[in-house]
Amino acid sequence: MLKSKIKFARPARRKVSAFSLQPSAFAWSAFTLIELLVVIAILGILGVLTVPVLKNFRKSDATLGASRQLLDDVGRARQLAISQRTTVYMVFVPTNFWVDSSGVALNTASDSWWKNLAPALQTAVTNLADKQLTGYTFIAYGAMGDQPGQHAWHYLAPWQVLPEGTFIAMTKFTNTLAGPAYRIIDGIDPNKFFDVYGFCTNNAFPFPAETGTNTYAKRITLPYLAFNYLGQLSVDGQTLAPRDEYIPLAHGAVQVSKDAEHKTFVLSSDPLVLARSPEVTELPPGNSTNSAYNIVHIDRLSGRAILEFQKLQ
Repeated sequence: MLKSKIKFARPARRKVSAFSLQPSAFAWSAFTLIELLVVIAILGILGVLTVPVLKNFRKSDATLGASRQLLDDVGRARQLAISQRTTVYMVFVPTNFWVDSSGVALNTASDSWWKNLAPALQTAVTNLADKQLTGYTFIAYGAMGDQPGQHAWHYLAPWQVLPEGTFIAMTKFTNTLAGPAYRIIDGIDPNKFFDVYGFCTNNAFPFPAETGTNTYAKRITLPYLAFNYLGQLSVDGQTLAPRDEYIPLAHGAVQVSKDAEHKTFVLSSDPLVLARSPEVTELPPGNSTNSAYNIVHIDRLSGRAILEFQKLQ
């Protein structure tokens, strides 16, 4: 019987030349110190050019977020008015809101507004100090579920606040409802403009909560928008608003006065303290009232809101 012989082939020996033993020049290459310094310098220049752009992106995001929030909440106020079949007031927090209509804040007279607030409500007022120009809530007189003939004031939501770095422009709080208006003109289309009048004001809301009071001789004036049961803009729930509403938004900061030692918000009857109003800064200056505007526009007949902004052509 023949046996098959299996032969295993040996691997061929590779010839090694003297050149193959030398290390490759490419394998051992490296940056020189000068090249590294050049790269670092380029990265530094790119960083200087990029940081302002990123800051602008953050500003745009904050303003867009504030616009979206205000649009949604205007729609919410309108829907609440329709669903509750009553007038809903969107009430805002102005600067120095604790100063009563006589110009005196937190006085000790027995008939003063502050004196007649419960301690818990005085705390609630203090907690609203950081919501100046940024805070708002929804209030209605009478709502679904009230007993017939026994209507009462209702806070329909907690106090809301706009995103950090944004606020409603001071123009909206300092102008009056009767005018004259502050006109914002589009930087591209000069025929497109917006006349900004002030908010309506009312002294009858319970403040800062349903159990608060605003019925004493010296009362707090609060700015508001009103939506009637049809969802239309109204002055008082009965009278249709005379014009559309424009709310300019600003990017910047509202620096509130605080006690240096206790880090608490300052509310006092001391005239020297009252002079320390919040420091309101727009960054860049005038961004709420120039061609970089972002305005919430509310149609008086429908109560619906849209965002107005400069559209590049």
